[in-house]
Amino acid sequence: DLTLAVYARAEEVARSRGLVLADTKLEFGRRADGTLVLGDEVLTPDSSRYWDAATWAPGARLDAFDKQFIRDWLLHESGWDRGSGEAPPPIPAEVVAATRERYLQAYERLTGTAFESA
Repeated sequence: DLTLAVYARAEEVARSRGLVLADTKLEFGRRADGTLVLGDEVLTPDSSRYWDAATWAPGARLDAFDKQFIRDWLLHESGWDRGSGEAPPPIPAEVVAATRERYLQAYERLTGTAFESA
C-alpha cells in the first residue's frame, strides 16, 4: 500500500510538470525499533525513468531524463561487447556532461527550481 501511495503521488507531481514517470524502484527497510524507512535514491533519475510527456508516443524513441542515455552509448556507440567479459570502456566527458544535463533538467522540472551547485 505504501509503495502504491508513494508512486501515485510521484506520478501526479511528474505529470503536473510535463513528465511521465514510467517506472521507479522504492526500497524500504526497518530500523531496530521497527520504524519503516524509505531510502536509497528515491525517485531520482538513477532509480526512475522519466519521459517528456510532450514527446511521448507508444513505440517511439523517447526523450528520457535518466541513465538510459549512458546505457545506449555503451550498447550502441562505444564498441563494447557486453558479453565479452571485458570491463566497459571509460565514459567520454561529453556523454557524462549530456547525462548530467538530463538529470538537471529532471530535477528542475520536478522541483520547479533551478539547480544550484555548491
